[in-house]
Amino acid sequence: MNIHNNARLTFRGRELLVKRIVEQGLRVEEAAQASGVSVRTAYKWLRRYR
Repeated sequence: MNIHNNARLTFRGRELLVKRIVEQGLRVEEAAQASGVSVRTAYKWLRRYR
């Protein structure tokens, strides 16, 4: 997967964000804030994961 230079998270970071939501039961808002991304971005990555 190619990550552009302005990306806040790498593939591993995105994976961690989704796992926090799916496996640990965090709310999307909490996981997004912990990862330093917007809620909209977190929902986008979660949708792509599913």
